[in-house]
Amino acid sequence: MNAIILAAGMGTRLLPETENIPKGMVKLFDKSLIEMQIEIFKKCGIDDISIVRGYMAEKINFPSITYFKNENFSTTHQNESIYCARQKLNDTIVCYADLVFDISIIKKMIDFNGDIGIAVKSDWKPRYVGRTLHPISEADNVLIDESGKIIEVRKNIQKPNSNIGEFLGIMRLSSKGSSLFLKRFSEPHVGTFHSSPSINQSILPDMIQELIDLGINVEPVMISEKWLEIDTPQDLEFARKVFANTNHRL
Repeated sequence: MNAIILAAGMGTRLLPETENIPKGMVKLFDKSLIEMQIEIFKKCGIDDISIVRGYMAEKINFPSITYFKNENFSTTHQNESIYCARQKLNDTIVCYADLVFDISIIKKMIDFNGDIGIAVKSDWKPRYVGRTLHPISEADNVLIDESGKIIEVRKNIQKPNSNIGEFLGIMRLSSKGSSLFLKRFSEPHVGTFHSSPSINQSILPDMIQELIDLGINVEPVMISEKWLEIDTPQDLEFARKVFANTNHRL
């Protein structure tokens, strides 16, 4: 098993923190977000770690890591970055670089035995209380039916009395799941792609929805542990409070 960290984005909403460094290199305490993720993966026995760089790529430099570069990071998005690391996409955990989370989340992703699994939090709405710089309407929602099957993944799903969670930006792909992902991304596509202007500019939830629409089973890995996305300075300050007494600070 290996891990791919997506760290090509510019992180403009986190300015001024990202004025001179990529988003994933912002420090929560004495370690960057990417450094904390690398440590968690290694503690879980995953030593084969790749990082897809883009914006200020030279600022992301850790030993014993494989690097890829999304040369078009300013005009493309997450799915393009995953494709840049396609030679590593096999039995893989894919993770956004701007996340901080408990180690138990990665252990759950390792234990998942399906072809495509995504980390989903059911109790997600309280995190958006007071989060004025990243409103709840921007959450990547996951709609799950009564049988536990994911039927929709997109921002701001509004369906009262439905089981709606939040996609946490962590995905597990088996060898088969990786092949399905790469096959669909490499196929010709003209025009918009779900919520994005094109397939090259598409975000990961777009591709997840595309695979679901093709009849491919994407399963939720339900998460209750601590997890935060660091998208704004407000998020960074909140994370410092939430994770103040955990081993992330060591």
